[in-house]
Parts: sequence; structure tokens; C-alpha cells
Amino acid sequence: MKIIISSNDELERIDSFLSSRLVQFSRSKIQKLIEEESITVNGLAVKKNTKLSKDDIIEVHKKELISDKIDKINAWDTPLEVIHKEKDFAIVNKPLGVISHPTNNNIDKTLVNILQSKFAKELSNHPDPLRPGIVHRLDKDTTGVMIIPFNELSHWRIAEQFKERRVEKHYLALTWGNWNKENGSIKNNLSRNKKNPMKYCSSRNGKAAESNYSLIKSGRYFSSLNFYPKTGRTHQIRIHCSEEGFPIIGDELYGGGTKKINEYLPEVRSLMKRNIDTKGHYLHAKKITFFHPNSMKKISFEAKPDKRFIKLFKAIENDEI
Repeated sequence: MKIIISSNDELERIDSFLSSRLVQFSRSKIQKLIEEESITVNGLAVKKNTKLSKDDIIEVHKKELISDKIDKINAWDTPLEVIHKEKDFAIVNKPLGVISHPTNNNIDKTLVNILQSKFAKELSNHPDPLRPGIVHRLDKDTTGVMIIPFNELSHWRIAEQFKERRVEKHYLALTWGNWNKENGSIKNNLSRNKKNPMKYCSSRNGKAAESNYSLIKSGRYFSSLNFYPKTGRTHQIRIHCSEEGFPIIGDELYGGGTKKINEYLPEVRSLMKRNIDTKGHYLHAKKITFFHPNSMKKISFEAKPDKRFIKLFKAIENDEI
């Protein structure tokens, strides 16, 4: 099995990367395979602390794919909105609270498991048996449109478009506070937060990140915005909102959690509690535009936000909050 490193994963240690990537292996097993040269990078043996670079090709030899945790990706039969389906790919609307692919802590309640329930036949020959159908990711609480390639040709042609930044993405974000610009661009470098490995932050030596935005509505306490990310860094829009001083509503990790409600007067707190659902943050991938993997014609698909998102969006739009 081959894994091509994207810009999101460069500079990670190979053993750390693979421990989260190959959930059927323990980290010690991965390190042993590296030492035995059963895992190579660009055809060469490496050390367990080797830092990865964009476009590196990791190969895990098939004879070593012996599971110490799971034998296969189990199907999870739960609702999923399928926006479009054809022989090469499908477009789905990822639901709230679902991570994109299995991890060491969650191997059977992910989008990949749902895809196994919906598209087992279509994904049977996918090039990545551990993440079948996954060519890009959305955070657990980010809802919205995702491309699900069914075969090797579609997977790599779509992956190439993401790598070359030819995929156009449009997000809706609901944030705390009142943005003082109608539109703008946020540019910085992002890297993992040294104090909290679950977070990322701006850093002089991080990876370049760029998001364009336009204000939809600035309400009394909240704002709604369109975001058009030019890069695809982990947590990018969430960090950009937070570091501008307007964290996404419900984003506990980046300062937008519901504890902020306590900063307001009792009557305002009551209004906020009636409109804010505490299940997760308010970021939605609304639209994606890319080139069809066969015809190479430009195509677009949209996903509607869920009811909780629409409720708060309309409350901001109608000056109710």
C-alpha cells in the first residue's frame, strides 16, 4: 500500500504520522516495521524520527499488513445525505459529530464506516483499504460537502487537484462578535501548538495559510460570513477566526465555546441559549468546485446546512440576536 504525503502532513515524524494513519498498527509495531525496512519512503529505508516532506511516497509492504486491532473497516448503518452519485465518485453531506476516518480511539463510528455501509461495492477496489473514499477531510463538528472517489483513477485525479489548489471551497461560518470589514484576506503560517498538541496556531516557521472572506451579516452579538480558503491547513478557518478575535460559535478548542455566554447580561444569555445548540461548532462546507476526474469539465456541488445551523443563521440574519 502506498501513501502520498500532502502539504497538511509535511514535517510530521513518520512514526507519528503512521500511528494515526494506520489504525490497525500500534506505534511500537510501526517502529518495528520501519526498523525492519518493511516501511520505506521514496523506496528508501528511513529512521522512525524521519520528518516527512510533501509528495513523499510511503510504502507499507502488503505482507506486513497484519492487523493487531482490526481486520477490516466495519460498516456503520446511519443516515447520510448523498447529494450526487455516479460511477466514479459520490458527493455527500458530512453530518455533525462524525470524524472523517478511523483513529486509534475511534475505529467504527466514522464517515469511512458510513461509506462502507452505503458504497461497499463501489469502494471495493479503492487504492486505500484503510481510508476508502477519503481524499480530503472535514473536522468532526464541521458539516458539509465532501467528494468520495470510488476508484484509483478518480482518487488520484481529485487528489492532484487538491495538491495543486485547483479545488474551490466555500464555507459558511457563524462567529462571535462583529467583524469590522466587509471582506478581506487572512494570511499567516500555522503550526502545531507546543502547549496543546490538539491545537494549531500562527507561527513564523509554520505552513502558509490563506483564507479570503466576505461578511454576510453583522448582528448584535454574532456575525455570519463566507469563507474561501486558498490553502487547506488543519483547523485553518477556525484559527483565522479566533486569531482575528471572532472565534466560531461553539468552538471550544479555539475560544468560541458556550462559556462565552456567561460574559453577557442575564437577558442576553437567555436569548443566546435559546438559539445556540451546544452539540458542536458552527462551520459548514457549503460548496465545492472541481474538475470531473474523467471529462475534466468544471463541476460544482452544494450541501445545505443542518437545522441547528439554519436556525442560528436566520436569527442573525433577521436581527433576532
